[in-house]
Amino acid sequence: MLRAIGAVLAAVVLWLIVATVIHRLMCVVWPAYAVATPLLAFTLSMKLARLSLSTFCTLLAGFAANRISNARGIAVAVGCVLVLLFLPEHYRIWDRFPVWYHLTFLSSLIPLSVIGARLSSSRRQPPSE
Repeated sequence: MLRAIGAVLAAVVLWLIVATVIHRLMCVVWPAYAVATPLLAFTLSMKLARLSLSTFCTLLAGFAANRISNARGIAVAVGCVLVLLFLPEHYRIWDRFPVWYHLTFLSSLIPLSVIGARLSSSRRQPPSE
């Protein structure tokens, strides 16, 4: 049980660290993105880039959680914690983004975490002969 809790916490922390690093890199290599960030005035391509960043981080979090603890439902737990973590922020900025953006982000957290965990599980199995 403690290993599973630690796996969820580690996965969420990993999500936040990787997302922060990639976000900062995006600001460096994409000056218009850096200008848009404080105002949340993102273009469609910027919104899609942000959703892609989230996709990568969520897959990685599910993968990592499953590697740390192969407990049943670990990926769903990671996804649920991410939803609970981000729901207040998306509520706060609801009027700054289109509904499709919020729904895509929030509704993808659990399924992508599960897919990430499945990718981890598929890599554990030895190749069949």
